[in-house]
Amino acid sequence: MLKIKDLHAGLEGKDILQGINLDVKAGEVHAIMGPNGSGKSTLASVVAGKEEFDITKGEIDFNDEDITEMDPEERAHKGIFLSFQYPVEIPGVSVTNFIKTAINETRKSQGLEDMPASEMLKMIKDKAAMLEIDRKFLSRSLNEGFSGGEKKRNEIFQMAMLEPKLAILDETDSGLDIDALKVVANGVNKLKSEDNAVLLITHYQRLLDYIVPDYVHVLMDGKIVKSGTKELAYELEEKGYDWIKEEMV
Repeated sequence: MLKIKDLHAGLEGKDILQGINLDVKAGEVHAIMGPNGSGKSTLASVVAGKEEFDITKGEIDFNDEDITEMDPEERAHKGIFLSFQYPVEIPGVSVTNFIKTAINETRKSQGLEDMPASEMLKMIKDKAAMLEIDRKFLSRSLNEGFSGGEKKRNEIFQMAMLEPKLAILDETDSGLDIDALKVVANGVNKLKSEDNAVLLITHYQRLLDYIVPDYVHVLMDGKIVKSGTKELAYELEEKGYDWIKEEMV
């Protein structure tokens, strides 16, 4: 589904990613872990197409199509979803209206008409119930006055509604208490299928207790230096990252 080949990318002429190779197949969950400044969020941003980052070398393929030069909107319409570490507030635009617009823009890009209102309302009701979201929540302005947990739950609701092929969750566990973490993880688990894939960017092993990855990759100094199963995350929790640096010497 997602194939990253020798990816070099960064900001203002300086490469942060220095040769990333990654292959994510449909039905898989991949976790990217690493110390601060290792390039985790940069990787998420570059795959999603954020325009402030420059790709200097390498290629990103999505469903056998080269998307390296595509803008973020095109990638979103192809089925790539990025859950932001710090979701933006949009006063005056309700959660429901935002998601209606997003869905219909995607349909338009595929040559489809707007989703019928009755179908949209049923989908909103079903997904909100699945994620235990109060309907009153959906009438609030997008992220305005939301707690950290509410912002993250809202992003999982957007993910549920958009049904992306690839969901990239950039430190979605950041700042969440254990109850909010469980709600978010439960939502992600309910949305997983054999037809989609999840890329988790996280600092902490605790998220992986609730969303079990097929693979864990350690990113350091802009490169994936070690890959393994969930057990690797437990090793990192116990030993930190220094032991990997020692192995590399």
